Amino acid sequence: MDQALPASGTYVCHGITWASGDPRLLLAPVPGGPLVAAGITGRRLGYQVSSASRWCTGRYRFADRVRVEAVACANRAVAEAGGQCAACAGQDEFRFAHQFHSGGHVTDVLAAYMAQPHWLYLATFADGTTKVGTAADPRKRSRLDEQGALVATYLSQSPDGRTVRFLEDALTRRLALTQTMRAAAKLTALAELRDLAPARAAHQQHLDQAAEALTDMNIPAVLEPWTPPSEGDLLRAPGTGRVLYPHDPREGEHGLTVLSCLGSQVLASPDGDGELPYLLDVGALKGRCITLGSQFSSPPTAVQSALF
Repeated sequence: MDQALPASGTYVCHGITWASGDPRLLLAPVPGGPLVAAGITGRRLGYQVSSASRWCTGRYRFADRVRVEAVACANRAVAEAGGQCAACAGQDEFRFAHQFHSGGHVTDVLAAYMAQPHWLYLATFADGTTKVGTAADPRKRSRLDEQGALVATYLSQSPDGRTVRFLEDALTRRLALTQTMRAAAKLTALAELRDLAPARAAHQQHLDQAAEALTDMNIPAVLEPWTPPSEGDLLRAPGTGRVLYPHDPREGEHGLTVLSCLGSQVLASPDGDGELPYLLDVGALKGRCITLGSQFSSPPTAVQSALF
């Protein structure tokens, strides 16, 4: 069930989650309480950043043998390394997942989670950059939705998490594909989007190469296209007017109505009439303490369109 964006209150922002199939702002109430996952598409987001400090964004725990869930920091503590406080980092049941295939420490619950089927995928962004990635079967859809890609394809299903990580590394070596893309690069690429054809062509080229590499490794390829969520349609349309948000969303106060969301990147309407929508990364708020309220608005500014 969709949770309404709170009208007021102070929260530690955990960023955008697609776990429920649509983009939601994940918020930890201050001083305590369960996480709130509030829908943002079509909603006005008015907030003030309450502090320049980075706050702990909690940890992950296993809800059962095949699913993980986010848990807020019990102490709402200031973050240390990796965006967590020491207590949350020590209790995070998912923290060893990225070293699982290279002989790292494995707990019983992590071993059970990694024993389930996993997917290998390719995701291509607005500038034509393609990354290779993996997703556990329950996260097959949400993992790609949160990437902010223009086009993506599931390459293969693996029996477990160890096997899929070896395949990911193999494609990285063979095809010189990246496994990460910075949020700032995604935002810039969307601002400069003029035509979908180059990204689609780049994706097809990398897809053909990946399929050939999998065949060479005797790995069955499924090549199942990802269906992009409708919440990102405006951002994927190169003819949609947009300007980069000229303010730092991590400080001061802001007021914007979210029109479209692609990963953590949003197209948002300013309060003034006749202005082009702003393009910004709401994910930049992760770890920030914010106060919500309809009284907050963005500073006025003069900007030029990113599209001509």
